[in-house]
Amino acid sequence: MTDVLALTGAQERTGVQQALVIGLFAVFVAVTLYITIWASRRTKTATDFYAGGRSFSGVQNGLAIGGDYMSAASFLGIAGLIALFGYDGFLYSIGFLVAWLVALLLVAELLRNSGRYTMADVLAFRMRQRPVRTAAGVSTIVVSIFYLLAQMVGAGALVSLLLGVTGEGPKIIVIVAVGLLMIFYVTVGGMKGTTWVQIVKAVLLMTGAGLMTLLVLIKYGFNISEMLGAAAQASGKGSAFLEPGLRYGATDGWSKIDLLSLGLALVLGTAGLPHILIRFYTVPDARAARKSVTWAIGLIGVFYLMTLALGFGAAALVGGAAIKKNDPGGNTAAPQLAEVLGGGAGSFGGSILLAFIAAVAFATILAVVAGLTLASSSSFSHDLYANVIKRGQATEQDEVRVAKLAALGIGAVAIVLSIFARGLNVAFLVALAFAIAASANLPAILFSLFWKRFNTRGALWGIYGGLVSAVLIVLLSPVAWGGASETRPAAKLTAEQAAKCGVPVTSTQVGNPTALFSCTTAAPIPLENPGIISIPIGFLAAAVGSLTAGRREDENGEKYAELEARALTGTGAH
Repeated sequence: MTDVLALTGAQERTGVQQALVIGLFAVFVAVTLYITIWASRRTKTATDFYAGGRSFSGVQNGLAIGGDYMSAASFLGIAGLIALFGYDGFLYSIGFLVAWLVALLLVAELLRNSGRYTMADVLAFRMRQRPVRTAAGVSTIVVSIFYLLAQMVGAGALVSLLLGVTGEGPKIIVIVAVGLLMIFYVTVGGMKGTTWVQIVKAVLLMTGAGLMTLLVLIKYGFNISEMLGAAAQASGKGSAFLEPGLRYGATDGWSKIDLLSLGLALVLGTAGLPHILIRFYTVPDARAARKSVTWAIGLIGVFYLMTLALGFGAAALVGGAAIKKNDPGGNTAAPQLAEVLGGGAGSFGGSILLAFIAAVAFATILAVVAGLTLASSSSFSHDLYANVIKRGQATEQDEVRVAKLAALGIGAVAIVLSIFARGLNVAFLVALAFAIAASANLPAILFSLFWKRFNTRGALWGIYGGLVSAVLIVLLSPVAWGGASETRPAAKLTAEQAAKCGVPVTSTQVGNPTALFSCTTAAPIPLENPGIISIPIGFLAAAVGSLTAGRREDENGEKYAELEARALTGTGAH
């Protein structure tokens, strides 16, 4: 019965209920816009725009980091993957959470002490400024755009469900609207506005997820075993739904390698994500940076435990068929679950809870895309414009102006790419961003902080080697080429998928109907996540580049010693 309700909910809502849904949604958007305008009046300098004036406490920044990290991938994507693939879907939650230990132990405090506004500030400290900043800027922008795709794809699926519309046209309109809003947040509010939006969003997200978790547990008398059993039964997979192998490792060896690749990307990627790294610059000292990460870990840990209830609850109460009908990637599982928990489609409670959860999820997306756009536009203006093009001669006012223009350009690119990627699961898209960050950014950051012999050639080889290899593997993977093969069996197609791919519904040529380039051409590389190949390439290229360089810029290690002292003690920071 719940499957039928979830499938027909958009049609069953009355005009009053629909207006209530849209009204509550508009309130959340209006609040974030007000916060942005309020913050714009307090953004006077480049430090205000890039780092929020370094005025946020550890607790505030911890909430903002949590808000940045608990994105559409966490709330929508992971809940959808658990609902569709059970145990294997929860592996994303584990990877995202463990990754914070790497960020806390190896990056947070040292990076905050060593840099000023961007990752490139650390890399360029003891190397040649222009080539290193160029490489770091390019990498930051590419990683940010991949992450932006995930958020905007999630927004399209979410608002289409919320407004009760079908077809690809409304999703495209929503993606464009999200892009315009994120540009507004960055150009008007800067880091102060973005941070406060993320803090508010983090509180709302924890409230919404906590409420849904409580309702799911009440539904099953706080008997988690009963909930898992109901989810397994409703999935049609039986006990296999609660065991490893439904998504990874079930068909061939490549699938198991893909699982390992995913784990590497998730665990190592966080410490190289640009929009997370710049958050460490918004606090006044290293102690606050450590406190930020500690609070973020606690917040994120509790949230990912709640995704268990959200995902398995959606599997049990909504059903995989209903979830896939609304969105093939499973991105609407959490909002659909909210509607069922509130009383079902067409009910007043269902409409209210759906509106609240969807609005929270949308606020989540808006906050994260603003942070990503700010990170990439800041890197463009501070690294590429001010230090490469203008050779350090740009004024603060010029930097901020260029950052706002860069936000327009990056937003436009993200909008166009998101339209083509709108059929993919958002958690999967984020995993790709993590893989690229771990391949390109992390080797350069760690070697710069901990290896005396690291030099400009090593930084360039590491960044470009990891970046190019990761992107190239993705372009040759089943993400881009969806033809059926020995490693990817033919998929059961819906009429819409068959029409998109230009094949009959009974075709056995298609393995991935959401492929970007072709549904019928088999992928040259069967791995969906490039991490297991590209991450070692990034580290190896950085090491070989450093060891084969001739005379080093910092031959006597004086600059390294200065960087080490600054990173460990904070002396001379900012």
